[in-house]
Amino acid sequence: MKIEKVTHGGLLEDVSFLEEIGWRSQNGGPFPLREWKRSDFTIPAEGTIMNDLELLRVFCAAAEAVSFREAAARLGISPQVVTRSVRELEERLDEALFHRSTRQVRITAYGEQLARQGREMVDSMESMLRPKSARREAQVSGMVRLTAPEALGRGLVMQALAPVLVQHPALTLDLRLSEAFTNAVDQRIDVGVRIGTLRDSRFIARSVAKVAFHVVASPVLIKRAVIPATPADLQALPIIAIIDRNSGRPWPWQFRDAKPFMPKPAFVTDDIEAGREAALLGLGYAQLPNYLARRHLASGQLIEVLAPHAPTPWPVSVYRVSHSPVPARIKLVFDRLVQALAAEKSLR
Repeated sequence: MKIEKVTHGGLLEDVSFLEEIGWRSQNGGPFPLREWKRSDFTIPAEGTIMNDLELLRVFCAAAEAVSFREAAARLGISPQVVTRSVRELEERLDEALFHRSTRQVRITAYGEQLARQGREMVDSMESMLRPKSARREAQVSGMVRLTAPEALGRGLVMQALAPVLVQHPALTLDLRLSEAFTNAVDQRIDVGVRIGTLRDSRFIARSVAKVAFHVVASPVLIKRAVIPATPADLQALPIIAIIDRNSGRPWPWQFRDAKPFMPKPAFVTDDIEAGREAALLGLGYAQLPNYLARRHLASGQLIEVLAPHAPTPWPVSVYRVSHSPVPARIKLVFDRLVQALAAEKSLR
């Protein structure tokens, strides 16, 4: 197949190649001669499927990120390109996709709906254009944003998800560790882990375990201080207080047969792992979750007291934002965390 003649004006005067590939006019005869311009073989920048797909791809990244700057970093483009793309899409749709202020950018309700539909279209198109061997891997590619309590996230959550990243190198995990309550919707969190009761109709939650709490102290402190026989005895003993970052006040100590109370502390911290280290150093009695105390109790570095008064174990939940259908990458991470945490002995 070749073109036999091209004029200096860029017009094709011989269309025999069209007949070779079976093109016919409406009356069944050879395709009629026409003047072909160079622009017939280029794709305009605006108003085309290619351009629309790229706008959607950039918008979806912006919708899933905390900021336009973060979206730009994920896509490998400048923040200005993200801003221009979003603005162009808003003008095309005649709808605001984000609420903008000097402090933050938040997606609108219309933008959330478009992001869900747009992500499906972008993923579907990109999947079709990938080589067959890569399509299966593409189903679990992209970003998954997670949140978890700090100590639980550094340990059990990362241990559970490390094999997932090895198996799916196209997957990216963004783990945010915090003891403070997280607004998962505003911060674009896909999957979260929570200790305590979770009541929010926007989430699908699975209770995977119940974590026990222990009052513990080092053998050095046990030797030099009075061993408490009841929770009330703690009022006269050095204790370690953990600050609740949501309220700024120490977490009250919980017991099965007594009201929650907060003894006068000898050591205060907003990091529960630092509280464990303080207990190991003999600075005071501490109330710790089993996953932080278990190994040290087994080795004798910590000794449990007041075991008959231990509080009712707290539920541990894995949750995700209620979207349908669930992207494969989010389902994979959610299911893996449910499986791993349900089997974890240190949470019991």
